[in-house]
Amino acid sequence: MFNSQCSIMEKAKYDLEDRLVEFTCRMIDVFEALPHSRAGNYIAGQLIKSCHSPTFNYGEVQAAESRDDFIHKLAIVLKELKECRTALKVIIKKELIKPVEKLQDIFKETEELIAIIAKSKETAKHNKAATKLNIEN
Repeated sequence: MFNSQCSIMEKAKYDLEDRLVEFTCRMIDVFEALPHSRAGNYIAGQLIKSCHSPTFNYGEVQAAESRDDFIHKLAIVLKELKECRTALKVIIKKELIKPVEKLQDIFKETEELIAIIAKSKETAKHNKAATKLNIEN
C-alpha cells in the first residue's frame, strides 16, 4: 500500500535526491491513509509539512553557498526526517493505520535516510575541521 506509484524503478539504485523524492511520495500515501479524526487530521497536517521538507531542503543543500551553509541545510533535512520518524512512531503506537506492519518499510527507509544524512553532516563537519587545520598549518 505504501509503495507509491511515484516510483520509477523498483529496487533500483537511487541517488539521494531520487530517494528523498520517493520517500515523500510514500509518506503522502501514509498521511492519506490516516483516519479522518481529530488526531488523524492533526498528525496528517504535521506530517505533510515534515515529510516534504527533507526533499525540498535537500535541493537547497545541493545549492549551498558555503561549507557552513551546506552543514546547516543538512541539519534542517536531518531535523525534519527525525520529525517524520517520531510521527511514524505515534501512528504505529496508536495503530492509526492497520495493520501497523504496513508501515515497517517506510519506517526502515526513514531510519536509513536519517543515518545517511547524519553521516553526511558528520563528514562535512570533519572535512571543514580538517581544512581549517590544514590552513592553520
